[in-house]
Amino acid sequence: MQQFIDPENRIVQLCAAGMEQEGAGNPEAAKALFLQAWHSAGNALEQCIAAHYLARQQDSIAGKLVWDVRALACARAIHDDTAKGAFPSLYLNIAKGYEDLGDRQQAQEHYRMALSFASFLAEDGYGKMILSGIEAGLKRMKTETSQ
Repeated sequence: MQQFIDPENRIVQLCAAGMEQEGAGNPEAAKALFLQAWHSAGNALEQCIAAHYLARQQDSIAGKLVWDVRALACARAIHDDTAKGAFPSLYLNIAKGYEDLGDRQQAQEHYRMALSFASFLAEDGYGKMILSGIEAGLKRMKTETSQ
C-alpha cells in the first residue's frame, strides 16, 4: 500500500491517526478513524486505503475478509498503475482470510493471484515481507493438498 500513499491526503492522515490509536491500544478509536476515512473517501484509491485499514479492525475473519475484498474491488476500479503495487498485499490478505475460514480452493486461487502481481512489489523490506507471506501461503496450500 505504501507506494502510492500521499502523506498530505486527508484519508491517509485519518488512517495514520487510526494506526497511532492502534499502537496506543485504542482499537475502538482506531476503528472510528478508519470508518471516518471510509465515509470521507472521494475516489477508489482513498476507498481502497480506508477499506484496507478497516479490515484490520474487524472482530471476525469473515468480517475482515469482507473489507479485504472491498479494498481489492476499489483497487481494481483504479484504471491506471497507481494501485498495482498494492495488489500482492490485497490478494495475500484475502487468501489468508479464505485459508483461515477453511476454503482452501479460494485461498490457493488468491495466493496465486498475489504471486502474479509480485513483480509490482518494491525491492524493500515491505516487498520482501509480502512475497514471503505469499510463498508461505502457497507452500501451506501445497502441503495440505498432498496430505
